[in-house]
Amino acid sequence: MVATGVVGMVVAIGDIITIGIGAGDGCDGQVLVNQDMLGMFHDFTPKFVRRFAEVGDVMREAYRAYDVAVKDGTFPAPEHCYRAPDGVLENL
Repeated sequence: MVATGVVGMVVAIGDIITIGIGAGDGCDGQVLVNQDMLGMFHDFTPKFVRRFAEVGDVMREAYRAYDVAVKDGTFPAPEHCYRAPDGVLENL
């Protein structure tokens, strides 16, 4: 981890590009892992993370609905499947 003040010192010393993840706005660029910024988990949130959405909740619900649909046989339905053209299966 690099503290905010240290980044300014590094940038002042040399002509290098700095990319930060929690090192402050003195860096030339910022990195934020998409799973963090989209709220895809709740177990741990690093100090440098700002959540811009809570898609994790939406994703969990989608996976749950998918699981139910597969187990109850409503997915895949015929409209979700490719059909072999007439005569193809007979020639295999």
